[in-house]
Amino acid sequence: MTTAMIYAEFAAREAAGESPAYEALALTVSRDTRLLALLDTLPPAKRQPNLLFAVVQFLGGPVTDPDAFAEFTVANWIGVEQQIRARATQTNEPGRCALLLPVLAALPQPLALLEVGTSAGLNLFPDRYTYRYGERTIGSGGPVLDCVLSGVEMPSRVPDVVWRAGLDLNPLDLTDPADAAWLTALIWPEQDHRRARQLAAARIAVAEPPLLVRGDLVDDLPALAAQAPDGATLVVFHTSVLYQVPAGRREAFQALVRAMPAQWISVENPSVIAFGNLPPAPDETLHNVVSLNGTPLAWARAHGDALTWFGPPPAAAVTASAGSS
Repeated sequence: MTTAMIYAEFAAREAAGESPAYEALALTVSRDTRLLALLDTLPPAKRQPNLLFAVVQFLGGPVTDPDAFAEFTVANWIGVEQQIRARATQTNEPGRCALLLPVLAALPQPLALLEVGTSAGLNLFPDRYTYRYGERTIGSGGPVLDCVLSGVEMPSRVPDVVWRAGLDLNPLDLTDPADAAWLTALIWPEQDHRRARQLAAARIAVAEPPLLVRGDLVDDLPALAAQAPDGATLVVFHTSVLYQVPAGRREAFQALVRAMPAQWISVENPSVIAFGNLPPAPDETLHNVVSLNGTPLAWARAHGDALTWFGPPPAAAVTASAGSS
């Protein structure tokens, strides 16, 4: 897929209906030969729209005026390129906990959570947030996470978490102004509700810092997992991470986590994990797949605002997974 096609698809499938500003920027980039030529000097993994747009936000550039964005990016390409090469899309969206909750609540309690690609660790606190699925609410305290849920009953409880740890090549420190600014830059311009809930989640993480370890998802996962306490169900999970990992390392990670004495929850694009036959997605916008131990269960919107269940109910999926292990 060409860089122009990547940006056109982002406009149509990810930004449309979510961010008019980013939809306009993506369409502008897809048609601007200057920007495309600059982006094509980068490694393929560094050409993604979210990374470019976040870097321009981080540098104080305009992201709501497509023409001004294009001129700023071309004029400041040396600085833009430097930040693109140095950074990654470490979107730490606590709203994704609403996608994890149905499975987490169905697992044997208590839980020891280990997140791969943890960023600043905001998704390690699913027990501390409030969830609103339509008219029904569960949990108390923390930010309110809204999610349209269909195809499955709402969870009856939040999980009991006794240990939380994260693994990342470059974990972010919420007390570091540059790291905090980068997290904010990753949020799309119009989405003030996401900024507000990230700030509320960050207050929880700063008050109760999880164990965040700098390391590789294959080489360093076993040692971190070994620190989980006895008597707790170890859950290894990740959300929108594996697309940034080379194919060979993705396969090595999947082989490793399948062999571990752990429950494995993934929320990833179906292009990076082969699930075989999947039912049609709810619509043409981008959806990820929620899976438990490699079994696909639901379609999920990237920021956690919708979950469409198509697999067995969570309790049955957990039982089936235990029986096949």
